[in-house]
Amino acid sequence: MDKFAAVFIDWVERFGLDGALSHFRGGPFPDEQIDEWVAEYQRLVEGVKIGYPPKILSASGLKPWYPGPLPHHKRWPAFRDSLTRLSTDAVTKLDKSTSKIIAHTYSPDTPKYRTKGLVVGYVQSGKTTSFTGVAAKAADIGYKLVIVLSGIHNGLRRQTQERLQAELVNTAGEGAWFPLTDENKDFYEPSATFAAHQGGDRTLLIVAKKQKDVLARLLNWLTTAAKNGSLANVPVLVIDDEADQASVETPKINPQIRSLLKLLTRGTYIGYTATPFANVLINPSVPDDLYPETFILNLPEPEGYFGAERIFGRDALEGEYSGPNLDGYDMVREVPDATVGKIRPVGRGSEQGFVPTITEELATALRYFVLATAARRHRGDYDHSTMLVHTGMKTAIHFAYQRPLQEFFKNLAIEVEGADAQTLRELNELWEKETKRVPASLFPGLNPVSFDELVEHLPDVLDRVKVIVDNFRSRDRLNYSGVEPEVAVAVGGNTLSRGLTLEGLVVSFFVRSANTYDTLLQMGRWFGFRGGYEDLPRIWMTKRLKADFRHLATVEAEIRLDIARYEEQHLSPREVGVRIRTHPVLNVTAKMGAYRIAYASYGGRRVQTRYFRENDAGWLDDNRKAAVDLVTTAVAEGVKVDHRGEGTVILRDVDAEHVLAFLNAYHVHEDSPDLDPRLVTAYIGKENRRARPSLLTWNVALMGERIVDGKHVVDFGAGIRLGTIERSLIKDTGGDKADIKTLMSKDHRVIDMDISPAAARGKSEGALVDLRNASVEHANTGLLLLYPIARDSKPDPANAESRIPMDAAEHIIGMALVFPGNAEDKVSNKYVQVDTSGVDTSEYDEISEALEADQESETA
Repeated sequence: MDKFAAVFIDWVERFGLDGALSHFRGGPFPDEQIDEWVAEYQRLVEGVKIGYPPKILSASGLKPWYPGPLPHHKRWPAFRDSLTRLSTDAVTKLDKSTSKIIAHTYSPDTPKYRTKGLVVGYVQSGKTTSFTGVAAKAADIGYKLVIVLSGIHNGLRRQTQERLQAELVNTAGEGAWFPLTDENKDFYEPSATFAAHQGGDRTLLIVAKKQKDVLARLLNWLTTAAKNGSLANVPVLVIDDEADQASVETPKINPQIRSLLKLLTRGTYIGYTATPFANVLINPSVPDDLYPETFILNLPEPEGYFGAERIFGRDALEGEYSGPNLDGYDMVREVPDATVGKIRPVGRGSEQGFVPTITEELATALRYFVLATAARRHRGDYDHSTMLVHTGMKTAIHFAYQRPLQEFFKNLAIEVEGADAQTLRELNELWEKETKRVPASLFPGLNPVSFDELVEHLPDVLDRVKVIVDNFRSRDRLNYSGVEPEVAVAVGGNTLSRGLTLEGLVVSFFVRSANTYDTLLQMGRWFGFRGGYEDLPRIWMTKRLKADFRHLATVEAEIRLDIARYEEQHLSPREVGVRIRTHPVLNVTAKMGAYRIAYASYGGRRVQTRYFRENDAGWLDDNRKAAVDLVTTAVAEGVKVDHRGEGTVILRDVDAEHVLAFLNAYHVHEDSPDLDPRLVTAYIGKENRRARPSLLTWNVALMGERIVDGKHVVDFGAGIRLGTIERSLIKDTGGDKADIKTLMSKDHRVIDMDISPAAARGKSEGALVDLRNASVEHANTGLLLLYPIARDSKPDPANAESRIPMDAAEHIIGMALVFPGNAEDKVSNKYVQVDTSGVDTSEYDEISEALEADQESETA
């Protein structure tokens, strides 16, 4: 780009295309030259529009305007060049994604505007880097004040201030930024007025905690500026970090943020969060609240990121194949429920005088932390190494742990220094066991570390390890800004559970309970980047918590899928509501806002049993009897019986009445809401009653194997006996919740059609749905599949590390359903979403000046 084109495009950025043309037409430059500049500007704008990430959920009526960084900009290039810790590809994606965010604000030539956007990232995934880039680009195009609302704790505010000072302020050169806060001082009203701070090219920077007294001071200063006119027409960017915390439906903080935005004639508010549950349930019909009506951007998962899905796995989504890639790594270790009372006091007031026990599981976690840190040292990684111990929110519990943990490490250091044979043998056995379960070979570029290689580093690690209690009462807080890298066991609660980055987190011992999605997910400090030690992270938690995090991983994936679907339909945030799957125990969020029951559809879907009560003989036998009753009744009515090979039998055109009777008799595990018989039968009934009825008849497929012995046979009645199939259990499951994960393969969804299994496996799920819908014979016919599963199913040798044998009281009848149609026909109540039905989208640009005061008090 030549310098004159850059000057012209800069004018367009600041004054709009019409303003730039008015200024340049009739001057020394020929119209042909100006037309080339216009074309170059439009090419750049289009590049940002179609750039990474490719989709965004945005308001209608926003005109494309942002061409991206220009040669004369200085803050973004300085920040970009400081990111030496990131790969070239990561920096390129950061550049494109931050440009897309800026492009979906209003152009600076707009006389009056208020942008309200939401950026959805992942826990510990680089959201701070993203909003730092947005701040740099905003300042480069003329924003004169950037306010970062950084959580509710001093630790997070200080950490954010330090990052912005190092990567934004110090890199851009003198005069580019003027911070009004520092790492030790939150916002206080400056002695100089707002007007006195204006002038030149500098941008004011404020990093403020979301606390009522801090925000009151900020409001007072800006209110004075608004009254004397010095704030008028000043572009202001407000970045709300952890935007779901304290900002939504709180009696003090929420009205203060809304009041702040009302002061701005040209204001942009962008919330950042990894847990947007409360944000997407804000009532969009209240125009001055914080619903992200301008845009919602779903940041893709960064390369190398360790999130809930990679650690805990997740369930398959609608239309998705349930394969081994959804299992997660074998990094979670169980804390038995029976020991929780020894590591966390139970009952009101029980924390007083509580003395924690170093249980076997906690001792193992502590030893593993030392081993993993030593292994990192052997690999040449001498950076920070942290272990999190989070057993409760009460500060008395945290302090109670300090001395026992210090004593544990002191004794371990003595034993290692003295080369105690038993201690070294136990450490060796632990290391061999863990490295076998998660081998380094799973991660490209990592070399395995033997115990003999790491043992020489153990004394130094044990000499450096500190036990730090981090809560609002502690003096010795977690601090990574020292010269020497920290080796720390951090014991804490709320101050460690949101926003704050635990550098080099390797081990987490976590038994803290929570009752909402957002609270629980934000406690997952183990999410993030683990470059060079991807094989080493471990988490100790209860089986219930592990299941909850898997559920949350599924919820996360579904929310992002919902946003992507709406993006494809080019809908605005005010026209849709993002669905959030509910949970039988956990609440979605404490701030449920304008939620309503949302609906999911069975159309075009396949659903399958995954969980069973392995030891409940009555439960299992009831399901067998339900299958026998269905088969014998259907055959007695003369349905066609189609034998396909030695193990598969298909009953064709079974009356829906018999299928409904089976579904009402068959026991479904309570953790399988998709198969709730009330929902499934309601859907079938609705389809039966349509003007053009569907699902009046069903094909029933019995999916067994050839009979090889007398023990592994299920008699379905009517002379149909089939051999059992093998479905082993996911490791660490069984009993009341035996988990086989996957019952059916995708080719089974067309088992009743004239297509070979091999050909079906070669097609996508969508293609198989279309195949059924295009068939006159099958377009309105349901498919019920019954699988006789061997009570003693063994793992496949290829999955021996992640699977265990079944040990059921009886052979198990697994069940799957395949529905024709599409997702337009809805019946379910397992989701909530914001109610946008009363929102007037035609008056989008009209901004209300009303504020409904909330006089309730809040402790921040």
